[in-house]
Amino acid sequence: MTLPVLRTADAWWLRRPDGAVRVATSATTTAELLADRAAVLAARDGGDPVPVDSLALVSPVTAPCRVVAQMANYASHAKDAGMDPSRVPLAFFRKSSGSISGPSDPIVRPAHVTLLDYEVELGLVVGRAVTAGEEVAASDLPDLVAALVVANDVSARDLQLPKTQFYESKSYRTFTPVGPVLLVLEDGELERLPELRLRLWVDGELRQDELASDMIYRPAEALAALARFQDLAPGDLVLTGTPAGTALSAPPAIVEKVGALLPPHVKWRIFLGKQVKDRRYLQDGNLVEASIATDDGALDLGAQRTVVRWTR
Repeated sequence: MTLPVLRTADAWWLRRPDGAVRVATSATTTAELLADRAAVLAARDGGDPVPVDSLALVSPVTAPCRVVAQMANYASHAKDAGMDPSRVPLAFFRKSSGSISGPSDPIVRPAHVTLLDYEVELGLVVGRAVTAGEEVAASDLPDLVAALVVANDVSARDLQLPKTQFYESKSYRTFTPVGPVLLVLEDGELERLPELRLRLWVDGELRQDELASDMIYRPAEALAALARFQDLAPGDLVLTGTPAGTALSAPPAIVEKVGALLPPHVKWRIFLGKQVKDRRYLQDGNLVEASIATDDGALDLGAQRTVVRWTR
């Protein structure tokens, strides 16, 4: 039996086949909950279950925390962006933890944003402290990765691309829906990570559907590189990239060649003008659903259902 933990504003819960059981813990943060593993295990066999649908779930990753994300880390996404996966570097960017929201909270588009995009991502929740410069080996992974979550790396493309500004374009409030499940890992479960399937739908249309085995850089390699320069703490969140299917994709080769001859401000004005007409970008009222699970359902991180709201 897995350890799928849920969170409400005032409690932590263990999801079981018969419902959700309150975890007897004083933990108020994700780090504290991970440290109180005994309380999570005790909820397997005790307590009075309630229907999961009766719970008002919030993000199981609490803020403040570090949120670090990998860039172009799925071969399918790299190809969709016009890149050669074999030549994509291992690179990271940061997001504000103020962007974290719950699995059913609205995604709010700021009034000055035009091109709102989605990216379903597998999130790794850090289980122990890492000091920058520490050497991390593959054998350290079970200690470093304590849990897994579903995340949506929402992006304002019209800010990201012309400015090459990831932090701003991905850090607005509600731009990182997380949950519903904090899947606390047990022995051997991390080995099944490549079998996890990431899916995202917009208004019932399947936009993204790929296995985590499509990752270019797996967690062991990514965390080893990150630890060279970044401190990490229990409860921090590392996003591992998204597969193909986002609204943004690379323009045809001939368009890229022509664009390279234009002044940057002209190139971006033309490019963004065409993108605005693409209805794949998130529109007011869209329902975005995102889920991650193995095909046999043995590991199930649950599903988000978030509605897009535009600020007028």
